[in-house]
Amino acid sequence: MSHLTVYKEHHPAEPLGVFTEPEDIGRELAPLGVRFERVDASIALPDGAGQDEVLAAYQHVVDAEKKAHGYNTVDVVRIQPDAHNVEQARQKFLSEHTHAEDESRIMVEGSGCFYLHAQDKVFQVVCTRGDLIRVPEGLKHWFDMGPAPRFAAIRFFIRPDGWVGHFTGETIAERFPKYAP
Repeated sequence: MSHLTVYKEHHPAEPLGVFTEPEDIGRELAPLGVRFERVDASIALPDGAGQDEVLAAYQHVVDAEKKAHGYNTVDVVRIQPDAHNVEQARQKFLSEHTHAEDESRIMVEGSGCFYLHAQDKVFQVVCTRGDLIRVPEGLKHWFDMGPAPRFAAIRFFIRPDGWVGHFTGETIAERFPKYAP
């Protein structure tokens, strides 16, 4: 189940609030410029489905997002617990970073967790199947797919290199609980 937990940036053991309704999550994140909403992601993906099959299954959602927000590039990241180099993949974005454009994702299978660092707080957003999240350009954040990841996300970009992370060098991510679904 999707949920948002808000912490003071220096007090990861003391949540300020927990939100479980999509409307509440969206409302809490909106002042950060974050878009959070639910979309139809009810199409089951067969085992082994690759990027082309996932995009074909969700073509209606992809087309609508591209048209509404000017995205030029779309891809799929799909990771299963038995994938090669799972721990390396997990570690890649566990450190605080930013992007030079918005990071927009639709979770179409499984779950993952975004940690957003703004306003002297950390917003821990667990995204599950059917969640659309758009993290605005320049917002400090990190992503945790969990110790045994199982998720598929459709990613949207304006530029093909838009996904490249620019790491801040801050160690804040080390102080917050890791995602463990």
